[in-house]
Amino acid sequence: MVLTDTHTHLYYETDDAKRQALMQRCLDNGVQRLFLPNVDAASMPLIDALLDAYPDNCFAMLGLHPCSVKTDWEHELMLMQPELHKHPIYAIGEIGIDLYWDKTFLTEQIQAFKLQIKWAKQLKLPIVIHCRDAFNEVFEVLQQEHDELLRGIFHCFSGTLEQAQKVIELGFYLGIGGVITYKNSGLDKIVPQIPLQHIVLETDSPYLTPVPYRGKPNESAYLTYIAQKVAELHQISVEEVAITTTENSRKVFGV
Repeated sequence: MVLTDTHTHLYYETDDAKRQALMQRCLDNGVQRLFLPNVDAASMPLIDALLDAYPDNCFAMLGLHPCSVKTDWEHELMLMQPELHKHPIYAIGEIGIDLYWDKTFLTEQIQAFKLQIKWAKQLKLPIVIHCRDAFNEVFEVLQQEHDELLRGIFHCFSGTLEQAQKVIELGFYLGIGGVITYKNSGLDKIVPQIPLQHIVLETDSPYLTPVPYRGKPNESAYLTYIAQKVAELHQISVEEVAITTTENSRKVFGV
């Protein structure tokens, strides 16, 4: 059984021994494919180190996280752009709009989002979207940018069924993570109504830890709990969830 974590910040762990242990637990649990979203220029070398150590299991993205978008966002992207050609990049992400923490840089977030969508289209890559308290703002940008090249994943989807349908109609996959195991998230009512061919799995580690480890740091090995919950809600086997969601990840990332 091969599980794919389409969104993990495992590279935040810089202690070699601890990182090796995290990776070993992944592999022991069948989590053999890990996609690494970038957040800013400073995180690029951390991702590179993980790619060098685990070239068969780790896959890089490149993007400026909306919470990293400040007045110097154009300079930050200028520092990041050469990385697009340094080694294979499988998505532009994570990018998008976040209005949960701070609305100060909304205009800049939109500008950075659109520019990085342009990168993705030029390179024929998917985008991985961070959207928090900003569905309408993100969706407006996607409608403006919509064409045959626009595709990707709505990372950490936790919206309504209507929003899920809008995302799917645009040709995007829904990234389902640990929130699905939370008692009052509402996702347990929505996910059974979404065909599995529109879903990919993710942990967003070290964040959004699933039950039974909620409150502790998340890790990619815990993807098994997310897969089990999706299987339970769809009344199918975990193996079927693994096969379909991994195939979905291959379709979106091309690997």
